[in-house]
Amino acid sequence: MSGKPKLETVAKKAGVSVATASQVIRGTGRISAKTRKKVLAAAEALHYVPDGRAASMRSGEKREIGMIIHRIANPFNAEVISGVSDALEAGGYLVSVLDSQDDAERQKRNLQAFIRSSRGGLLWVPAQDTPAETADLLKTHTIPTVTFLRTSGFDNFDHVGIQNSDATYKATNHLCDLGHRHIAFFGGEAHSDVRIERIEGYSRAMHERGFETTIVWDAPDDKQSGMNAMLELREKHPEVSAIVCNGDVVALGACHALRRIGEMPGQEVSVVGFDDIQDASVATPPLTTMAVSPYQLGKILAQKLIGRLTDPEAPVSSTLLPAELIIRETTSAFSG
Repeated sequence: MSGKPKLETVAKKAGVSVATASQVIRGTGRISAKTRKKVLAAAEALHYVPDGRAASMRSGEKREIGMIIHRIANPFNAEVISGVSDALEAGGYLVSVLDSQDDAERQKRNLQAFIRSSRGGLLWVPAQDTPAETADLLKTHTIPTVTFLRTSGFDNFDHVGIQNSDATYKATNHLCDLGHRHIAFFGGEAHSDVRIERIEGYSRAMHERGFETTIVWDAPDDKQSGMNAMLELREKHPEVSAIVCNGDVVALGACHALRRIGEMPGQEVSVVGFDDIQDASVATPPLTTMAVSPYQLGKILAQKLIGRLTDPEAPVSSTLLPAELIIRETTSAFSG
């Protein structure tokens, strides 16, 4: 057989009318179990897949969701996407993901692509310096949208985020309680909402303890950059005995750097990550971190959008989730 199989072909093979075949495929109507079985067997034999776009045009219901995130390769993002995908699939939705690389122009092209393909909703981490016109674009096309992590300028959309400042405040106090005085904030480089909030929590804890000297050390959030930046930090600020990190990935890079120069994370330098990705618990040594459970975050994000799709007139809501300090082996009492 050549060409894409049609519903008419399935009906003919099953020996039923097109209307009956359509009801079976859509799961509607009072069809006998025997007839239903014949139609489904014919559809499987012909590799028939319903045209979802045509169906959505008929019903007005769009079951495909778009997601725009930055740096899919980051394990945190990968785990979030996994949670989103599982939750949406369970609700009968399909998600497609695009990576804008935190670039506003690339993001605009991503959004236009989703609009052209009639996505039913959007999960969106706004790129740094996203212009107000982008929000207007989404409102013009009435796309139900939930923002994730970043909120600046987009308060009209539902949002799921993290209590970033409180989390790094707690992480910094943990290190202070262990006797550390020279503590640096480590990782990240953009002046994004998330990083600004995390630095604020770190700075607040340091100032409350009476430590006026703070160090904010930039590093792209990947292992290689974390390793290189940690080597530079150790050279320029050998007095630093602990770091609060912008994410687990850059923290793991810092741990690699310490081992490379013969120091053990949790002994010469205490390290606290942020996220609790899967690699954190199996690292050598296991990473102390602020856990936000990225897979569960993804499920909550998806459920927020499903709620918006179910009740389009509901008030806009914002959900900020706390982070839990998970103490493992990369933090210990100051011994210097």
